[in-house]
Amino acid sequence: MARNGALVPESKQALDSFKMEVANSLNVNLKQGYNGDLTSREAGSIGGEMVKRMIAYAESNMKK
Repeated sequence: MARNGALVPESKQALDSFKMEVANSLNVNLKQGYNGDLTSREAGSIGGEMVKRMIAYAESNMKK
């Protein structure tokens, strides 16, 4: 069964703010709501950078 939702629904607000933070650091004009004007490359760079930062965070916490 496909699942496309968050495992922790309360995390949506934190993930949205994290996404905005990453977009700002990459100089991608991400706005609330519809972002159909973004290129696939821009959208992918946001998601890729988010994953990269989450993995780095998890790795650093595993070492403690």
